Amino acid sequence: MAIEICCKAAVGAPDILGDCPFCQKVLLTLEEKKVTYTTRLINLDSKPEWFLEVNPNGKVPLIKFDDKWISDSDAIVSLIEEKFPEPSLSSPPELASVGSEIFSNFVTFLKSEDGNDGTEQALLDELEALEEHLKNHGPYVNGEKITAVDLSLAPKLYHLEVALPHFKKWTIPESLIHVRNYTKSLFALESFEKTKAAEEYVIAGWVPKLNA
Repeated sequence: MAIEICCKAAVGAPDILGDCPFCQKVLLTLEEKKVTYTTRLINLDSKPEWFLEVNPNGKVPLIKFDDKWISDSDAIVSLIEEKFPEPSLSSPPELASVGSEIFSNFVTFLKSEDGNDGTEQALLDELEALEEHLKNHGPYVNGEKITAVDLSLAPKLYHLEVALPHFKKWTIPESLIHVRNYTKSLFALESFEKTKAAEEYVIAGWVPKLNA
């Protein structure tokens, strides 16, 4: 099965993998399942015609299974799981929402210009909820085994750990020891090392969003 995946190219470096956490989620899934694939980097500031023809909404990730193009990272991950069931990365439905609000709260806090608007506390609340879950059920969301929930959270936590110290001088509190150990474990995965954007490109990716 010929698999092609379109991912965001780095801001200012169109030949280098960019900082899209949703693209990385799909790449992590393919890597963890040892699936062979070809990556095509898309400059989102100058999208090629062929890309817009097969994908009018212009969003990444976009994946091609045989001759069919599919977008939306959740749909893509489900399809990969279905077509390549081993090793299984599926997680129990009741765990699907663990940590699911962290990224949106991180973005809101990152963009906030008012230190008293509650956005920092909202992010802390989500991180503390993850801490509690990992403390009781860890080291990963579903215990000893990495699943799709972890592969979705890992790139988002990476953005948080790179962008917040840079733009806000803010780091995950040391008291959240399980969250900190969790991020270390995820970032140390061979699949993560292979699919992550360099820190400089994560920062470069956020600059236009913060100046918008």
